[in-house]
Amino acid sequence: EIAMAAQMTDAHRRFLQVLMSHGIMEGSVARKLYRRCCEIHKVYYAHDKLDDFITTINSHLQPLFMQVRKGLSESDGRAHYALVNLAETEITRMASDYAENELELFRKTMDLIIFSENGFASSTDILNLADQLQSKKMKKKEAEQLLKVFVEDKWLSERDGEYTLHTRCIIEMEQYILSNYQDVAKKCNICHSLAIQSQMCESCGIAMHLPCVRKYFRAQAEPRCPQCNDCWPFD
Repeated sequence: EIAMAAQMTDAHRRFLQVLMSHGIMEGSVARKLYRRCCEIHKVYYAHDKLDDFITTINSHLQPLFMQVRKGLSESDGRAHYALVNLAETEITRMASDYAENELELFRKTMDLIIFSENGFASSTDILNLADQLQSKKMKKKEAEQLLKVFVEDKWLSERDGEYTLHTRCIIEMEQYILSNYQDVAKKCNICHSLAIQSQMCESCGIAMHLPCVRKYFRAQAEPRCPQCNDCWPFD
């Protein structure tokens, strides 16, 4: 299979190195980087061929159990690219970066976010968990510091004291979340990716990302659920 794959060039290698150092990259930045890499290494560039360029990289990453994956930001619907490790589940990979009680706080935070109505957990609720950890209790100050680290490391993102899963985390952990939260985790009815921040039909229970909702209902005077045709009750 690898023999059939397109050749990796220095342009591909440079692109991969930069993406590795960032961990995740917004689509427009990735497109600029793709162009720049092709120019530097005098490789043929076609503005609409970024995904093909990435497919070539992925065919060579396959034996290493890694993959460049594309996902959408839940807040604005923009495409992002992230380098994902397929060899171990993300929680085991996090275990090399965080202590056991830090990991436990992350898992509990994830529970709060996924079981919430809107895909967010308040800092108050998260910090209240710090002294209930099984592994080793944590002071509020330590937990506050840890939340900052989770945001810096792009596992969580924060808005006005509310935390949700970072786009990178969703791209990397989609399979983990779908299999570990089978009863509550939902896929967006429009883009079919995992939906954490979403609106849910009150009649049939399907979920849609907010950017997908905006796009889907843009041309409709009276928004109706794409599944059951009931009135969509949200703004």
